[in-house]
Amino acid sequence: MKEFIKVMKALSDPARVRILKMLQHKTMCVCEIQTVLDKAQSTTSKHLKILEDAGYMQIGA
Repeated sequence: MKEFIKVMKALSDPARVRILKMLQHKTMCVCEIQTVLDKAQSTTSKHLKILEDAGYMQIGA
């Protein structure tokens, strides 16, 4: 149940859903995602970490 909740929380933020949709189309670096989202680098990195923790991606792989 904890994993399910983690996944649902990861998808509850529109910015994170947007990141997933962008990455479906092409590989992007943090700076590119940051520019599209118009967010700070630290905020973008936090979003990516939450997605990674939920099992949606492997950062640095």
